[in-house]
Amino acid sequence: MIKISEFQEKDVVNVVDGKNLGQVTDLEINLQIGRVEAIVVPGKGNGKFFGFFGGGEDITIPWRNIVKIGRDVILVRMDDVVSAAKPSEHLS
Repeated sequence: MIKISEFQEKDVVNVVDGKNLGQVTDLEINLQIGRVEAIVVPGKGNGKFFGFFGGGEDITIPWRNIVKIGRDVILVRMDDVVSAAKPSEHLS
């Protein structure tokens, strides 16, 4: 069993592109069935502290996208994480 506080100490890394998405700031829990449905990490440039202060879009990662929970990291597979860069910045 793992504690919520242990989740918040782990970096979340996308195995698709190797990006560190941040640390878990929140969990979505289905209380009716007693199961974690998703983990939430702050969006890029979001300076939130436990979900408070600051703005921006959080990244909600469904539990089914978690590949492995390790000692120091949570590996996730997110094919559709949108870059914070503007579309025009991708053209060169």
